[in-house]
Amino acid sequence: MEFPLLLAAEVERNVLAALVEDIGGGDLTALLTPGGRRAFGTVVCREDAVLAGRAWFESCFMHLDPQASIEWAVDDGESVAAGRTICEIEAGTRALLTAERPALNFLQLLSGTATITARYAAAVAGTRAKIVDTRKTLPGLRLAQKYAVRCGGGTNHRLGLYDGILIKENHILAAGGVTAALKQAQALASNGVFIQIEVENLEQLAEALDAGATMILLDNMDLTQMHQAVGLTAGRAQLEASGGVKLESVRAVAESGVDRISVGSLTKDVRAIDLSLRHVEQ
Repeated sequence: MEFPLLLAAEVERNVLAALVEDIGGGDLTALLTPGGRRAFGTVVCREDAVLAGRAWFESCFMHLDPQASIEWAVDDGESVAAGRTICEIEAGTRALLTAERPALNFLQLLSGTATITARYAAAVAGTRAKIVDTRKTLPGLRLAQKYAVRCGGGTNHRLGLYDGILIKENHILAAGGVTAALKQAQALASNGVFIQIEVENLEQLAEALDAGATMILLDNMDLTQMHQAVGLTAGRAQLEASGGVKLESVRAVAESGVDRISVGSLTKDVRAIDLSLRHVEQ
């Protein structure tokens, strides 16, 4: 199933889990506000960011008040300057108070992923390299975070173990070597399933190329090795650099000529964007 088709169901699953986790048997504090009242709220971004997560934010409110309305001033994937109003909300007072924290949690977290991804993408602009995510995601939020990576201008690697074959060091050892692992993978792969193999040195790279590899991951190679790997490959396969890539070093990695650079910290080491929701009763 295509990623966009998965996303609507994933939003629903994520939001229901978040609401159940937070509300439990009921929001006791919201009961301090009389029922039936309506409130108006605004969300302001307190730092420069790239927005992601509107669908999750909206769903939190709509589950608690189907009559709620949200007017957005910013689209997902759009840059936001500090101090800008992101959206305006009108909803029942109790619903607004209850939905506030889970809604902001989604928007802050996913915007954090989109923002750091955008910084990496900007750092490699003008090279052939694409910034790619990994499976190092927060449990239960993989598709949400991979969506945020797209909003930031990055590219998704496989969604899980089911839609791609990535042959790593332990797989190679278990299968009996680079060539043996590739042959077994090629026999298993069905239409649309890509095969990528990890190599740690130029000897393994040459063996992988001879065995027909079309996607190769260069694991923790230094810049000299990367340049040599690009020359040796000569366009016969896509090369992906991986391992310890930082924002400060990603440009030099991209200039080696690799096609992709995977960065686990996009989704693993996330710092939420600072957002604020202010509301008043009508």
